[in-house]
Parts: sequence; C-alpha cells; structure tokens
Amino acid sequence: QVQLVESGGGLVQAGGSLRLSCAPSGRTLLTYAMGWFRQTPGKEREFVAAINWGGGSTSYADSVKGRFTISRDNVKNTVYLQMSSLKPEDTAVYYCAARLYNIGLVSSDYDNWGQGTQVTVSS
Repeated sequence: QVQLVESGGGLVQAGGSLRLSCAPSGRTLLTYAMGWFRQTPGKEREFVAAINWGGGSTSYADSVKGRFTISRDNVKNTVYLQMSSLKPEDTAVYYCAARLYNIGLVSSDYDNWGQGTQVTVSS
C-alpha cells in the first residue's frame, strides 16, 4: 500500500492555471505508474491523465488534451498535473492514484489513492 498526498488545489478563474502535486508518504514512487482522476458530486470518478513508472509514456482524456500535462520527478518522488486554460467544467475533486509499472485508464486499475484536492474554476 502506498499512501498518497495531493496538494495544489484551489480556486482559479477560467483561463487560469494550477499545478497539482502528489507525493507518497514514506515510500518511493519509482516502480509505480501514476494517474490523476477527478470526480464531481453524483458522477463516477473520471480518468484525467496517467504516466508510466519511467515517465516515458503518458495518456490523457480527450477533454484535457492540449491543456493538462502530467509529469513526474523521480528524484523528488513527486508527480505533477499542470493544468492550463482551465474551464468551469474542470471543477472537481482531483485524486492521485498509483499502480505498479504500467498506465491504467480506469479507476479500478489503481489500488492506491490519495484523499483528493478540490479544484474550482469560476466563470
């Protein structure tokens, strides 16, 4: 089990940017693929982006392609989600998730989750 802690959420105006961070508690992320998901009330958790353990492969939801960038710094043991050109529909709780080695595209692929961080985009 890997305990994950997200940070960086907040309130931003439409068109603005935020960077989310995810770091583990007491464990390296080196062998883990990492994903970002988001969820709004009454809806299922939605895939946003993922990166494999080495950082050489990424995947994005169509809704965020060209606006969001996932990256990782294995020295700092941290994964990032840079969000730009934010839209009100990006408002959600964003969750960081981890699974061994390769990218997963659905929430059931992941067995380690953070507590979530709220992102609110005002129009």
